[in-house]
Amino acid sequence: MTDKNELCKKIKSIYPDIGECGINIKVDYDDAKKAWVVDLKKGTHELKTYLEPKDADLCIDGKQCVGLGIQIAQLRSNIDMI
Repeated sequence: MTDKNELCKKIKSIYPDIGECGINIKVDYDDAKKAWVVDLKKGTHELKTYLEPKDADLCIDGKQCVGLGIQIAQLRSNIDMI
């Protein structure tokens, strides 16, 4: 299974400006939902998305990050509109 630090590094490699533009990212596994929680924060605003473990593993393996990329892009777009 994917490690949260690996997933966070992968997200930062896809969006290297996340830390620089004041958006904080946190990645944790939610046992109850059996999914990865990707949490983006900017100031007092916070948005979360869930990523299936299979999708996270594919992304970490460099096979497919489309789903993750789309979700992170949507979260960033929502935060930028705030």
